[in-house]
This record gives sequence, C-alpha cells and structure tokens, in this order.
Amino acid sequence: MHDMSLSIKNQFLQANFTAKGAELTNLISLDSGNEYIWQGDPKIWNRHAPVLFPIVGRLKNDQYRYQGKTYHMTQHGFARDRTFQVVAHQSDAISFQLKDDQKTWQNYPFAFELTVTYQLLDNDLEVTYFVHNPAQKPLYFSIGGHPGFNIPLTTDNKFEDYYISYEPKKTRVQIPLVGAYNDAAHKTLAPTDTDLDLSHELFHADALIYELNQVNTFTLKNDQNQHSVSVTVPNAPYTGIWSPYPKAGNFVCIEPWWGIADNVAASGDFTQKMGINHLAPGADFTGSFTITAHQRRAF
Repeated sequence: MHDMSLSIKNQFLQANFTAKGAELTNLISLDSGNEYIWQGDPKIWNRHAPVLFPIVGRLKNDQYRYQGKTYHMTQHGFARDRTFQVVAHQSDAISFQLKDDQKTWQNYPFAFELTVTYQLLDNDLEVTYFVHNPAQKPLYFSIGGHPGFNIPLTTDNKFEDYYISYEPKKTRVQIPLVGAYNDAAHKTLAPTDTDLDLSHELFHADALIYELNQVNTFTLKNDQNQHSVSVTVPNAPYTGIWSPYPKAGNFVCIEPWWGIADNVAASGDFTQKMGINHLAPGADFTGSFTITAHQRRAF
C-alpha cells in the first residue's frame, strides 16, 4: 500500500512517494486530474520510477570484482528494494536517505550516504541525487533515474499517437545493446534532430541509449492535445529511453544515467567499469533531472 502521508504538492501538482526505494509513485495534475506516472502492472513492469544505485543496468554474470574479491549484484542494484528514511519533509519537498549497513556490505563493500530529494516548482518536479563518501577510502558507484510515464496521458488517444521530441535539435551518439550489455564500440549517430514516432516495436532491442553533453530535454507529446511530459537532464552522461517489448505496456521510461550497463568486453573490475563514478574520501556527488508536466490550455 502507498503511504499517502509521503506526499508533496503545490498549486499545480501533487506527488506521492513510497519509502521503499524512495520511489515516486504518483505525479498528478491538480488541474486536469491527469496521472503522469505508470501505476505498475505485475505482468508487465511492476514499478513506477525506481532509483538505480549503486549500478545502472546489468553486470556481466551479475558480478564484479573489487580488491581481489568477487561480489554478486543484480540489475540496477539494491537501492530500489531498500527502505529509505525520510530526513526532511515540507509541503512541496521531501528527502529520503539510505546508508550502508551490514546487509549492503555483503554485496557492496563501500560506505555511502545516498540522499534523494524531490521538490515541486510550478509544473516541475526536480529530482536530486546526492551521494556522500563518509569513509577514508574511495567510493565507486553508478546512479540513475527510471521514471515511467503513462502514454497515452489521456484516454482520448493511443500510444502510437505520441512521439519523442529532442532538445536541442541535433544528432546524438547512440550506444547499442547486445543482450543486456552495452556495445559502445558500435556506436551510431541517431537522427535525434527530428521527432521519433513511438511504437512498441521501437524497443525491440531494449532501451535507446544516448550519450549526452550539456543540457538535454526529452519530451513525450502528441498532436491531438496539449498534454505532454518532459525530462530535462542537465549533466548526466547518458539517458536511456525504454518501454517493454514484446510484452507491451502503455508507458515510456526516460532514464537519466550517471553510469551504464557493463560493456560487452568488460573485465569485471569495478574500478574500470564503463561510466563508473569515483568519490575520494569525504567527497560528494550531485546529479539532478527535472520532470515537467505540461498541461497548457488553449486560451
């Protein structure tokens, strides 16, 4: 059950959360009543917007090596299934925190403090990931967002009426997946200077993964009405766009990633993992992205 007390709102939006995984479970327009977030279906994808930590995607053989020892970790890491503590809660903002403990040490031999903050500002929900290394040794990690958006956003049209619009309008490097692993040696240039029509078949080879620099905005929109949703990514090196296939679900995930699935040629050494972040003792990392719920009306 959702604990509805874990809720924030402003004059435009209400957002609800669950302490398990510090997960966003609802983003509702107070004007139209629209629900922007996928409500989860155990037959298709039973999550809403998980936080991916301390890895993004899958490790080769679900394992990695660090300082001579081998550790087991499943796809996207453990944070999405752990209960976070609420460390701050105002009417329009909430912060959750997860720290290392004896359970995490079994498959992740690092001390960490992960704080996830959500803040509403007008039609925006800003999501911030703050990672602190409290230890006297290095911290290696990846982190990412995985919000799933209802498509269509309203009942009067269908999934295929929507398209992805990219800002800025330019081509982007796309990294293909081979099975669960990235094949960066075979990067292509994706025609993201134009809109991309949505279809379930678009995801036949899993996520579309783009290498990013500078600020990028990905918008799911349609031409029948003004309802759309955007994810703006200021500084993540990668973003994945995913919807399940062949088991189709009426949602699309736009996933800002500070990390990526293992490369097909990965050695398994965690310190050499593609896209890994390294924090010196006492150092901090901040990553953020913004979800914008567009609900423009014709005046």
